[in-house]
Amino acid sequence: MSLRESLSAVWKFCLSFRQGEWELSDYPVIIREQKIDLELGHAAPRFKRQRYSARVVNWWVLNGGGDTSQQAIRNLAVQFGQMRTDWQRRGKPLPRPGTKVPIEFTPSERVHAHPELTDDFIRRMLGLDWCFVIRRFEPLVWGFHTNESNDALHANQDQGDLRSGCLRH
Repeated sequence: MSLRESLSAVWKFCLSFRQGEWELSDYPVIIREQKIDLELGHAAPRFKRQRYSARVVNWWVLNGGGDTSQQAIRNLAVQFGQMRTDWQRRGKPLPRPGTKVPIEFTPSERVHAHPELTDDFIRRMLGLDWCFVIRRFEPLVWGFHTNESNDALHANQDQGDLRSGCLRH
């Protein structure tokens, strides 16, 4: 984090004690012009590059983009409104401006309640075999089990299909 971002976060944190409910303007916002390299094109239109990025300092998931700085701020405001609604729905107060907001992961109780659906979801929705996910995305596999490590997945691999290396649950 740059010195400017740190100072902005401290300033907005101090100002936040003057009121209890905060708007986007109460948060430290950084706008950046991004360099766009046209040589690195993506074929899919969903990868449209945006020239400007606006984000709330220390709230890593709260950002907006646009072709102009004003559009980036407007998109950030939309994201802020959605985030505020989500936090209110969950009965949580918005984080104080300037504070570090940890990234929250979705609870996995529903996945653990139906373990047989995990393989089916990965195969049908992502078009991947469960074993591919384990081998290639091992750090991300944590959301699919409650063990202390992924060791059991590797230890049991020889009980699966040896040609593909897949586990059979």
